[in-house]
Amino acid sequence: MATRKTSKKSELATAGAHLSTAAKEVGTAVSHKIEAMGDAMSASVKKAKKRATVQRAKVERKIGGLVKMAEKQLAKAQTQLSKAGASAEKSVRAAEKKLDATKRSTGRQLNALQASAERKAKALQKAIEREAKALKKAMGMKPAATPAKKAAPAKKAAPAKKAAAKKAVAKPAAKPVAKKAPKKAAKKAAK
Repeated sequence: MATRKTSKKSELATAGAHLSTAAKEVGTAVSHKIEAMGDAMSASVKKAKKRATVQRAKVERKIGGLVKMAEKQLAKAQTQLSKAGASAEKSVRAAEKKLDATKRSTGRQLNALQASAERKAKALQKAIEREAKALKKAMGMKPAATPAKKAAPAKKAAPAKKAAAKKAVAKPAAKPVAKKAPKKAAKKAAK
């Protein structure tokens, strides 16, 4: 029977050896599988990192391009604004110069018109005085030496004479109006 016991032990030993080699192989296979999974995970993480860096680089380039475009547009707008401001300043200065020139020319024209009006008024006054003297002579009165001196008894007669003098002066002014009326009537008839 001893032979049987030895054979049982040897079968058990052989089965134990098989089990231990199988366990080692399973452990080795599991460790290989874990390593392969780790390598795959690290490779996928590397790929994901690479994709993320590529995407980040693209986004940075796009953002950089947009920033550059915005800077260019801002610089262009600033130059246009400064040009518009300079042209507005220039036109304001030109308008101020024109206004000053117009003021000066208008002032000169006004002064000339005032001087002309004063000359005409003086000439008319002298003409009126001459006609008044002539009327007084014609009526047989002595011309007064100065307008400030007035005789006391002649106060009532003076207003009547002045009214006659005014009527005489007004008559020559009415004649040109009468001459113009036929011309206007002729123009209306021609139309």
